[in-house]
Amino acid sequence: MEETLRVRVIGGGLAGCEAAWQLAQAGVGVTLHEQKPEKRTPAQTSDRLAELVCSNSFRSSNVDNAVGLLKEEMRRAGSFLMACAEVAKVPAGDALAVDRVIFADVVETRLRAHPLISLVPGEVQCLPDDDVTTLVATGPLTSEALAKDIARLCGQERLAFYDAIAPIVDAESITTDDEDPQGGAYFKSRWNKGDSADYLNCPMTPEEYDVFYDALRAADLATAHEFEELHYFDGCLPIEVMAERGKDTLRFGPMKPVGLFHPVTNRRAHAVLQLRKEDIHGSSYNLVGCQTRMKQRAQRDVFALIPALKNVRFLRYGAIHRNTYVDAPTVLDAQGRLKARPSVFFAGQITGVEGYVESTASGLLTALVLIDQLQGRALDVPPPTTALGGLWRHCRGVLRAAGNTAFSPSNVIWSMMPPVDAVPVINARGKKQKPDKAGRKKQASERALIDLDQWLGRRRQEGRFVGAITKVLVAAPEVTTTGAATSSATTGGS
Repeated sequence: MEETLRVRVIGGGLAGCEAAWQLAQAGVGVTLHEQKPEKRTPAQTSDRLAELVCSNSFRSSNVDNAVGLLKEEMRRAGSFLMACAEVAKVPAGDALAVDRVIFADVVETRLRAHPLISLVPGEVQCLPDDDVTTLVATGPLTSEALAKDIARLCGQERLAFYDAIAPIVDAESITTDDEDPQGGAYFKSRWNKGDSADYLNCPMTPEEYDVFYDALRAADLATAHEFEELHYFDGCLPIEVMAERGKDTLRFGPMKPVGLFHPVTNRRAHAVLQLRKEDIHGSSYNLVGCQTRMKQRAQRDVFALIPALKNVRFLRYGAIHRNTYVDAPTVLDAQGRLKARPSVFFAGQITGVEGYVESTASGLLTALVLIDQLQGRALDVPPPTTALGGLWRHCRGVLRAAGNTAFSPSNVIWSMMPPVDAVPVINARGKKQKPDKAGRKKQASERALIDLDQWLGRRRQEGRFVGAITKVLVAAPEVTTTGAATSSATTGGS
């Protein structure tokens, strides 16, 4: 690709830095806008790019864990930030944790040294209206001025400034009425409207509800940061706030038992927590109406008091925090472009992903899609069996169990990928048996990496851009006229 093209990237966080590097490596000139050092968000303490404002951990590196698989896929796809993290990593068991200062220094030094990247400090207060392709990666604390301009284009109701999410749990960890006829969950929609298989109902007796309510009222809550003003909306009140309004508030709200008689016994419970199918595969369920500020340990302890959830495993904990994000399935097209202004792409947490790794992955994927578009090529994203593909499809909204289900941000989880057609394993007695959950995750991980390698190989054969796999980054790269990057100081590779 000739360097006659130039792309504007707004936001020097993880997604923006990853995307800027990938674009530049493909031979595209990049103007990277970052509001620091002129302005910081309340969460930032450094003027560096790619600042890690919360934890210093990129979480598990075990490929049998969804986020570990995602990191391995990113490495194979040539992720810039994953290579930088290897330089800055510190001991953390099976997790990838980094020295924040070293990590940010490596990222910024490399980006500033790249011949095709120009760093421009200062706040961008509105979406540019010109012919320059633009990538917005401003993160969850997007400035008020820019957020207002985005809302103007996509509609105020399509931009969330405050995120309230309920927990998501593993379907296999829910106790059903087949296992516990008295307290197990049963399938039924309220008054039999719609598909009854979409909802699992967790009944409670008066005594069980009393125990649950008392534990909820006493639960430890996460402390909000000073910049997170807790202005709740009635449509998404935290469950503990509803509980403060009276003991029966939940029973007349999200836990009302009306219309949910047991389909066999016809019993009416005192209270019912509904679980809604979260994904098209039916492998995860959302705790309806249970958005919460409880600490994670408290969520495990409190919700496990509901008989049907006594063995529950959480795939995503509930949370409430400042999080600017668009209703991506509605306002963005299949390529991640703003429908109201197709020259503007979005990436990172503002598109509905959560976490350092997921934000970086979004920047990587969006850069590849953008490069393909600049080359006049059709959309080409990773297979749905991969973590990268699942995360991309989450932001397109295609994984929702129902198309009208409200879109909410998420970390990468296994339910974003289709379940494996599990291959039997040989047990200690020499007999075939179905693999357990850990075994199925292992098979899903193996399938994902095989499918990803095939996708990457095909891209290379077709002349599409794919970043190089590197382990150590030291010197600035040399970019060839064809967009391939080389560096005598870059070692490693596979």
